Amino acid sequence: MYEVKFNRIKVIKWVFFVFIFAGLWSWSHDCGAQVEPANFPSLISSLKIKTPQIFCGEPVPLKIHQVRERFEKELLLSLWDRPQVILWLKRSHRYLPHIEKMLKNSGMPDDLKYIAVAESALRPHAGSRKGAMGFWQFMRQTGKKYGLTINRRIDERRNLFTSTKAALRYLKELHKELGSWTLATAAYNMGENGLMSEILEQQNNNYYQLYLPLETQRFLFRILSIKLILSDPEKFGFKLEKDDYYPPLVFDKVRVKSVGEVPIRVIAKAAKTHFKVIKDLNPEIRGHYLVSGTHEILVPKGASKGFQKRYQRLVSRASLDRGKRTYVVKNGDNLSSIAERFDVPLSSLIIWNRIDPARPIHPGNRIIIYSGK
Repeated sequence: MYEVKFNRIKVIKWVFFVFIFAGLWSWSHDCGAQVEPANFPSLISSLKIKTPQIFCGEPVPLKIHQVRERFEKELLLSLWDRPQVILWLKRSHRYLPHIEKMLKNSGMPDDLKYIAVAESALRPHAGSRKGAMGFWQFMRQTGKKYGLTINRRIDERRNLFTSTKAALRYLKELHKELGSWTLATAAYNMGENGLMSEILEQQNNNYYQLYLPLETQRFLFRILSIKLILSDPEKFGFKLEKDDYYPPLVFDKVRVKSVGEVPIRVIAKAAKTHFKVIKDLNPEIRGHYLVSGTHEILVPKGASKGFQKRYQRLVSRASLDRGKRTYVVKNGDNLSSIAERFDVPLSSLIIWNRIDPARPIHPGNRIIIYSGK
């Protein structure tokens, strides 16, 4: 009985798969003229790299079999993840021109831009389990060392321009200390102290001959694979049209001065745009408010004209227009009960007061509440 039932299930499965296959074949046959053919070179042919590989003017010794194997491994892994490569390419027109300009102005090799692609895939909010963040994956301590503001309200690791400036400073110092861009890049990944310790212990300062943490052993080859693909994407089957790339990052800069905190929505209105646009242009701003002080904010191209007048008018009206009031916390109160009492969403109460929901409120605390829908 069991065997008969098992065979019946197998037959049903095969019928199902045949039905699905037939349906897909029929659809592709009918719509084939509209479907782009998957026409790209094989992985084997993609590995046949005849031109010398160079990083920041320093040759890569591919004639050494182990070096070539490490390079081919990272190239294969990159090419296998075709969706990721497409995103690298599409984002490259948005961000890389700004990094290239900063590298040129600093007199540094253009190849260093590929570090940002390897580190974050050009995503401002990319983060690691170890705590690295942003385009260049700065750890908090290192970021602060190189001038980045990193706190609960501002995280400049997410800002393309401030983080790139810090990364170039760091790389330039590493190059001065270590004498090569290859070693500087390895140190950027694992830390200069760790790399120097390995150089001293192994009595060897050749990156390709050093035994380093596995991530660092792979790091430069991942960068080299990214450089190879992005330098000639069509060779590897990535044929993007001009309109396929994401548009360049264009903007105006405005200076925002405030005595107290300013809601991002006010800046957005002054720039005649949306909250999300301001947050996307200024990913370093955490939360819904800009802290007091003077800030340089990016706004959409053309929005700087008349911005200051609109901003001053909106700031002066912000509190009055929304019926601001202050509630003093009493014994037995909690955020949920206060939100229910004043008929406002709990999440809004948290945003208005910049409250950490994990921390309790106490009698005597002052809670800002805006009335109205």
